[in-house]
Amino acid sequence: MDDSTEAPGPRPHGTREAVLFGGVYGAVLASAMVAALTEYGHSSQADRRYDALWLLVTAFASALAHGYAHYVAERGPHRGWEILRILADEWPLVAAVIPTVFILAGAGWGWWSASGVEYPAFVLNILILFVLGLVTARWAARSQPMAVLIGAGDALLGVVVVVANALIH
Repeated sequence: MDDSTEAPGPRPHGTREAVLFGGVYGAVLASAMVAALTEYGHSSQADRRYDALWLLVTAFASALAHGYAHYVAERGPHRGWEILRILADEWPLVAAVIPTVFILAGAGWGWWSASGVEYPAFVLNILILFVLGLVTARWAARSQPMAVLIGAGDALLGVVVVVANALIH
């Protein structure tokens, strides 16, 4: 007799899947954080360094929370160091926010103007979303037109954040 009441084992996540999920989540998170942190129009160099630091802290906290949620959700016995592997699998989320951290930190260090730096950050994150969608669609052997459409769909997530930011202001 088959006992199907036992919880299934953890479903392994491939690197490509992790890059897509983490990358999309990280790029949307970066755009949302930039929108939220620039809400009051503070745009001094010190504000931009503060924004860069908070974006990095938020990315790490989100990666830890997401990894921990996977660990808890995967019922069954866990080996002692398995949580570290699960947490390490969240690297794409943190990696996806690094370009935006660089833009904000660069403005904070005076490499470029601290005022209006959110707009290049939005464009960069929309571009990251498009490329992630395009590349992962091609990895999945989708046709070039379908891959472009999927990339555009991913980029639309970033556009939604930008539009919401404009409407909220």
